[in-house]
Amino acid sequence: MAGYYDIVLGLIPVALLGVTAALTVVGISVMSAVPFGALVAVGLIGHAMFVNSPVDAREESQNQTSHTPANAD
Repeated sequence: MAGYYDIVLGLIPVALLGVTAALTVVGISVMSAVPFGALVAVGLIGHAMFVNSPVDAREESQNQTSHTPANAD
């Protein structure tokens, strides 16, 4: 099954080419449409890196385990 980051990697070229093609069909020149497609692709990359950032498996497992504090008495 494809994970989140696999989907993002697949959507980067789709966004770049798809948005560029859609804007070109609407009537915007290719020179103006490519930056908009690139902006969408960069937005996907930024979301994957900073909003939904990858975490190490160790950090995730440490956060899930509950440790009972030792009694100092």
